[in-house]
Amino acid sequence: MQKRELPIKSALPRLLDALATHNAAVLQAPPGAGKTTRVPLALLEQPWLEGRRILMLEPRRLAARAAAIYMSELLGEKVGDSVGYRMRMESCVDMNTRIEVITEGILTRLLQSDPGLENYMAVIFDEFHERSLQADLGLTLCLDTQANLREDLKILVMSATLDGAAVARLLGDAPLITSEGKAFPVTTHYLGRSGRQCSTGSVQSVVAAVRQALSNDAGDILVFLPGAGEIRRTQTLLNDADLGPNVTIAPLFGMLPQSAQDSALRPSPSNRRKIVLATSIAETSLTIEGIRIVIDSGFMRVPRFDASSGMSRLETVRVSVASADQRRGRAGRQAPGVCYRLWAESEQATLLARSAPEIKNADQTTLALELAIWGVSDPERLNWLDEPPRAAFVQARGLLTQLEALDDHGQTTHQGHKMAKLAMHPRLAHMVLKARDMGLGVLACRLAALLGERDILREHGGARDVDLRYRLEILEYLSRKSPVPAATDRGAASRVLEMTRLWQQQLGIKGPAGDVDSAGLVTSLAYPDRIGLKRTGQGGRYLLASGRGAGLDASSPLAAEKCLCAALLDGAGREARIFLAAPLMIDEVLAQHGNNVLTGEEVAWNDQAQAVLAMRRVRFGALILKETPLSNPDKDAVLAALLKGIRGLGLTSLPWDKASQGLLARICLAARIDLPPGGWPSMEDEALLVTLDEWLGPHLSGVTRIQQLASLDLAPILSGNMSWAQRQVLETQVPTHLKVPSGSRIPIDYLAGETPVLAVRLQEMFGLSQTPVICAGRVPLVLHLLSPAQRPIQITQDLANFWTETYAEVRKDLRGRYPRHYWPEDPLEARPTRRAKPRS
Repeated sequence: MQKRELPIKSALPRLLDALATHNAAVLQAPPGAGKTTRVPLALLEQPWLEGRRILMLEPRRLAARAAAIYMSELLGEKVGDSVGYRMRMESCVDMNTRIEVITEGILTRLLQSDPGLENYMAVIFDEFHERSLQADLGLTLCLDTQANLREDLKILVMSATLDGAAVARLLGDAPLITSEGKAFPVTTHYLGRSGRQCSTGSVQSVVAAVRQALSNDAGDILVFLPGAGEIRRTQTLLNDADLGPNVTIAPLFGMLPQSAQDSALRPSPSNRRKIVLATSIAETSLTIEGIRIVIDSGFMRVPRFDASSGMSRLETVRVSVASADQRRGRAGRQAPGVCYRLWAESEQATLLARSAPEIKNADQTTLALELAIWGVSDPERLNWLDEPPRAAFVQARGLLTQLEALDDHGQTTHQGHKMAKLAMHPRLAHMVLKARDMGLGVLACRLAALLGERDILREHGGARDVDLRYRLEILEYLSRKSPVPAATDRGAASRVLEMTRLWQQQLGIKGPAGDVDSAGLVTSLAYPDRIGLKRTGQGGRYLLASGRGAGLDASSPLAAEKCLCAALLDGAGREARIFLAAPLMIDEVLAQHGNNVLTGEEVAWNDQAQAVLAMRRVRFGALILKETPLSNPDKDAVLAALLKGIRGLGLTSLPWDKASQGLLARICLAARIDLPPGGWPSMEDEALLVTLDEWLGPHLSGVTRIQQLASLDLAPILSGNMSWAQRQVLETQVPTHLKVPSGSRIPIDYLAGETPVLAVRLQEMFGLSQTPVICAGRVPLVLHLLSPAQRPIQITQDLANFWTETYAEVRKDLRGRYPRHYWPEDPLEARPTRRAKPRS
């Protein structure tokens, strides 16, 4: 193949000089500059290579294969000769290969098996601006290798849009080389309406933009959509739109078969036009011949991990300015182009400058396992462009301990080393290895492949079927070449079966798939924290072992299951939504997760029962798998639980009658004014709750339920909390009754307010010149002077003033209203009476 002049050529001498004198460099070059294919080939001729190999890391499988094939064509060789590629479950290299284009997980495996990378002299990180978690990890481990084992190892970071200065600092102030590149002008049109944000599901807008571009512009079209679902919906609408016989529609995303990906990348014949519907996989690295038009939906799909729930989900987000510019640049790689953006120009200013690195938001479990194998328990010991978030990393190590990958001291176990060698998430690796020992290896491989692929059931009207067993049955039908349901995605199902075959081969697993009814048990090996028990009386709602709630549609057959294991959950919202699950038996949980099952006696207050429940409980995480009542629980534990329940309910849960309330108020008054002998017990609400065990605890023998408190007499209980001297003072100085001039003993109301009240008929107070006082004369009572009908006619704390200033007017009114009663002119000389008139 003839080498085409590319913009990177002018930067190559500077780059080669930098690598000749330094062991690290950073190259910034825009898309289309040629860095992916020209730089590795240029390094082949450098004397420092010393016959060793070059590794080039590509973040995407499609880009890795395409780059290796293109470089081989430039050399006039077949792929696998001087230039080859390696990725999960696929390798095309031989002993003479000099450049290996690899995907990110392969680099980590190479480093773990050979930390010195003895067969390699240079590691190139291409498209580093994508900032995948594995790229960040790979660079960090390479820097550690360079610092401790291989000072001569060359590290080259290449990027289109990145803060190159920050990377150069990380690489020890490495040289930063910039290639300006050569981009053709791209005319940008904003199709969105101002003030109205673009919708994630606006495939109709995409179709309208495609029609507009076909009419107004020449060349092939590259459409950026968030994910495979939107691509399929757009493809269906375009197929129905009758665009003409000369238009080809080609989807392009990671899970497509290689033949379909190659078809999308090939240039279309001169008499045809091609519409490529792609995810962000087409933003960089790949050159699609003939593209002159880009249509950008403005959205992308990224993984998000929620440390609080321990769940990951794919989230559709707005593109960043950097991503939008990358996409637009695809239209100007080979000629002037056009870019249609499906948002308003005013929205451009609201976009983030660049997307957050994946390491900030992704599940940290794989990274934590790799670091543990590397011998690092704390990421701060290594050099990172962005450190892993502490909370998510700690949670990941906790999960690895539960999965038996780490021991109690945080060291990698034999199981952990075996898990890391499998090209799958640690959860799935643990599941497959454990299930193999149980004779369920084929079933586990199928489940792992299912969970690593998009759903093999297409969405259609009605409630989503969440049962993993149904999908396993479909796979079995397909493997036997039997008919399958119409909703089956045959492409996805075929890939699941192929991946199953490869994993069986790698793990030496043979035999039949096994009983699909074991799906829940096998799934629980990967997701022990997502084993769930049905909440009592709540259809479709479950409590998970992690303590989180989860739910599925109440109409789903799985909603009737007492116990299930959820494999796929949405981490958003207060309660997760279950997308994929399978049932299992509680006895299976006990048998397979015994190391994490705890049995103990629990005595605790139950709010719902309003009682102390003493049970022997078998727990798995937040779940109570079994419980039986305790016949003879510890009395101190029962009392402590009861007191906790009373504190939670408050003092109103106790049987306060008028006598006990009055006594409480009297003690509070004595304490407030500190009557001798002092040292009064505090009877304020907060203090009573704090000291419940002291004043109430001794009287609760045999009490376990809130209803049983009704038999308590609180007045003597409170009285017993005082000394004998205090009880005597209370009786004489803070009395319950007061004898008035008529001879009546009138009760004092201590509950009416801060100052006690004496409500007495006016006629019973004749002859008394001063207000009655209590508490050794320190507290005058508030008098409620009553009419014969027991209604207050005067409220006063100054009885003398009432007689001299107010009584005359009150007398006039009372004589008119109660003429049969005794209303003397001089109340101080009159005889007090309880009757209408005093006896003669």
